[in-house]
Amino acid sequence: MIHLIVGNTGSGKTTYSNQLKKETKGVVFSIDKWNNTLFLKDKTETDGLQWFLERIERSESIILDLILQLKESKTDAILDLGLSKFEHREKFRIFAIDNAIEVKLHFLDIPKSTRRKRVLNRNIEKGQTFEFEVTEADFNFMETWFETPSKDELEKGVHVRL
Repeated sequence: MIHLIVGNTGSGKTTYSNQLKKETKGVVFSIDKWNNTLFLKDKTETDGLQWFLERIERSESIILDLILQLKESKTDAILDLGLSKFEHREKFRIFAIDNAIEVKLHFLDIPKSTRRKRVLNRNIEKGQTFEFEVTEADFNFMETWFETPSKDELEKGVHVRL
C-alpha cells in the first residue's frame, strides 16, 4: 500500500508518518529529510522554488522505483512528500493504479494557528522532526500553495482533525 500523507506546513505529517510506520511496519519517505541531506547545502540565495521542485522531482523518481521494490516484499510506502497540490497527489495515485498498488490518502486538517505555533516551536527546539528552519515567509507562502483535498480524494481516506 502507498500512504499519501497530506497536510499544510506544521500539520504533523512527519510525526504522523512515523506513527503509521510503527503500525504498518512500512517505510517512510520524508522529502524534508531528502532535501536537507542531499540538496540544501548546495542551495544559493538566488535559488528559488523551481530549484526545489527540480530536486524533488529527481528524488521522487528514485522513490517510485523503491516503492516497486517494497511492493515485491509486501511493505507499505509512507509518503511524507508535502503533496500540497492535487496534481502532485494524482501523480502517485495514477502510479499506484498502474502498478496495482492500493493507495490511501491521510489528510491532517489542523488549524492554521496551531500549525504556526508548532513551526515556531520546531524552529527553536530543533527536535526529532526538525530538518531546517521554516521562516514566517515560507509558512505564509505554503498557505497560498496548498490545495485542500477534495471530497473525492477523501472518500476512502483518513481525515484527521484537531
